[in-house]
Amino acid sequence: MNREEDNDRNSARAVVVGGSTGIGHGIAQGLILAGYTVDIVSRSEPKGLGPKARWHHCDLGDQAATSRTMQSLAAEPLDVFCFAAAYYGEARKKMAETTELEWARQVQVMMHGLWTGLHSCLPALLDAGDGLLISVSSEVVYNSGPDRSGYAAVKAAASALVQSVAQEYDAKDLRVVELLPSGMVDSPGIRSRRPSQFDYTGYMTPDKFGAIGYHLGTTKGRTDAGKVLAVAADGTWTEVTEGSMPTSQSGSR
Repeated sequence: MNREEDNDRNSARAVVVGGSTGIGHGIAQGLILAGYTVDIVSRSEPKGLGPKARWHHCDLGDQAATSRTMQSLAAEPLDVFCFAAAYYGEARKKMAETTELEWARQVQVMMHGLWTGLHSCLPALLDAGDGLLISVSSEVVYNSGPDRSGYAAVKAAASALVQSVAQEYDAKDLRVVELLPSGMVDSPGIRSRRPSQFDYTGYMTPDKFGAIGYHLGTTKGRTDAGKVLAVAADGTWTEVTEGSMPTSQSGSR
């Protein structure tokens, strides 16, 4: 990296929606290591990210607050926008047993929150002339499975939205990369659905997303534009293609 690139990196800025915990926290760690100032949008305050992280309290279930927060963040120059917010629901259950309130919150957080963030921040990303959109996807986009119809439907819709956005712009102006975990991830959202004595051996840890966050931050997605990348438990990643669909987690609780 030459001196000019280093100066550009030190002034670079990213927004990570849902970056206080889980996968978003891991990506934020990687972006900070790559030199970015990272604005975290979340309900809970992020821990362990250091002075280059700035927290913006926001509940994506509150549309008015979400719009205000996103518009405020879009007022400054922006290089990377990452959407990692998720709402799993209280527990897996059949569609007919799911409340309308739970379904509405999944749509509000994971779909309308994404739409609002993109609608507000895309102009700033395009103004940068080298913008990167990172969207956290899920294997449910490829493996719907039983007892998670709402989560699967909204995640699939979100993936379709970002893929459509990717086709609306030239890759030299905006690059879109989707990420997904290759297995279950130990996160507060998952822990809220598990019994207290649950054994998380074999679950991925959010910090494993730091390497891909650093990679995308330093390359600005130039080598990965349009790809869906599955991140493994050791922090490495591979491209999801028709010949390598992610494994279904329907049997995991």
